[in-house]
Amino acid sequence: MDNTETKRIVVVGGVAGGMSAAARARRLNEHARITVLERGHEVSFANCGLPYFVGGEIEDEASLLVQTPQSLAAALDLDVRIDTDVLSLDTQGRTITVAGPEGTAQLDYDELILSPGASAIRPPIDGIDSPRVHTLRTVPDARELRQAAEGARSAVVLGAGFIGLEAAEALAARGLHTSIVELAPHVLPPLEDEMARLVTQELQRIGIDVHDGVAATAIEHHEDHDVVVLSDDSRIDADVIVLSVGVRPDTRLWEDAGIACDRGAILVDEVGRTNVEHVWAVGDATASADLVTRARRPVALAGPANRAGRLVADAIMGHRGHRLPGLVSTAIVRVGELTAALTGANRRGLAEAGIRFHTIHLHPLNHAGYFPGASQIHLMLHFGTDGKVLGAQAVGADGVDKRIDVLSVAIKAGMSVHDLIDLDLAYAPPYGSAKDPVNMAGMMAANVLDGTLKLWYADQVHDILAGSLVLDVRSREEVATGQLPGALNIPHTELRDRLDEVRDAAAGRPVRVMCASGVRSFLAHRQLDQAGFDSANLSGGMLTMRATHANIEDLLV
Repeated sequence: MDNTETKRIVVVGGVAGGMSAAARARRLNEHARITVLERGHEVSFANCGLPYFVGGEIEDEASLLVQTPQSLAAALDLDVRIDTDVLSLDTQGRTITVAGPEGTAQLDYDELILSPGASAIRPPIDGIDSPRVHTLRTVPDARELRQAAEGARSAVVLGAGFIGLEAAEALAARGLHTSIVELAPHVLPPLEDEMARLVTQELQRIGIDVHDGVAATAIEHHEDHDVVVLSDDSRIDADVIVLSVGVRPDTRLWEDAGIACDRGAILVDEVGRTNVEHVWAVGDATASADLVTRARRPVALAGPANRAGRLVADAIMGHRGHRLPGLVSTAIVRVGELTAALTGANRRGLAEAGIRFHTIHLHPLNHAGYFPGASQIHLMLHFGTDGKVLGAQAVGADGVDKRIDVLSVAIKAGMSVHDLIDLDLAYAPPYGSAKDPVNMAGMMAANVLDGTLKLWYADQVHDILAGSLVLDVRSREEVATGQLPGALNIPHTELRDRLDEVRDAAAGRPVRVMCASGVRSFLAHRQLDQAGFDSANLSGGMLTMRATHANIEDLLV
């Protein structure tokens, strides 16, 4: 496109996707007439910072405001209209009808960019309209929730996704007795069970009650408090209730106008174009393709929305070299003193896509163990039978973000686990190890692929106990803290001299080895394998066993 052409571009929705598109369009074409329509009062704000404002870590509300209509007009010559809603779209005449502070108006467009975002789901619960029920999507939402928390004693957060956990921690930090209710079997549903349990334990440690696997069935409104009634007949008093059970694309008007959608999410091609000529879409309301599984779904993340906005502006202006990539949906959250992060596909997504894969668990230190302050990272990696990296998750006190970011790049680049072995990552004792956890994950996964390492998993424990000899190679002091019933304890340093003892105890059965984290038991497994035993190593050791089974103490002897 000629960058001297006067093009009428209308953007519906600001914040991440819409404002990125408008700003990029201006940088590419000084002559375009760019109008941004925003339903709310803030057109560009840090929505990811809202829970931290509620909790008081961000003190000044103004810090959340990235840009204003005035600053955008001055810097980019954008016509930004806040408190303005779209009433209808005529794709044939290329006009939209809007209602704003100055009344109803009709706007013509040459190109229309839709960035309507998503709205909070309000489940059909009796009492959901109580004035004590809040959402956390906008700056006014955050302001109202922060005010409601002042003087309150108790809070209930419905939904334990990323925002739900951040809201719960914020309210707990303000001194409220806080409870979380999650319908899924565990908090942070995209996390695997064994990783999510670590998060649950941290929530409980900081004083937050967790009710998972149950639904809120009613909210009883009383004069001085509400009561949240759960499907297990529990009743929780609440002065403040936060609704965070998810969002749905805000697309009804556009679908009615002929924009193709799938389960409410706008369908776009590789440059963000919809099925209607001259109409584009970005952000939470679009269906994004998963890079690993190819499944299409809305992805409510600020990073992809920002990048998509830039790409759509490029396409409108004739810069067609870039395409919307499949997303790996990298996400991270702080919970107490822990960080939980994930990238790529989880077990459920891989299974639904029919992709065969392996999984490993490891618990390396975040930096050199001899340097003060080292802490464990609980890391798991999914990889294909061809070695391709498919997904990763990690929980730990420090260094989680670095490793997940590296693995996100590995997935995007189509790397194999063998590539992970040779990644040249920054190392000094305060920051890492000569063998970084990412390198170690690659080495372990390569061992699985070439048969050097055979694994068994914590969720198989009952079948293993019924048909195999469990060999526990931890020290006697460790075993005294709890051991699987019927397990034979031989410390790994004594195993070479006691192989006959293992053979007699196994009596022809397979031998399934375990230790605390999977390192010593791998050494034992290699000895057993080369001595002719049918041997396998417990992935992640007792650390993963405890994280997998909530009631593991009932099984240990």
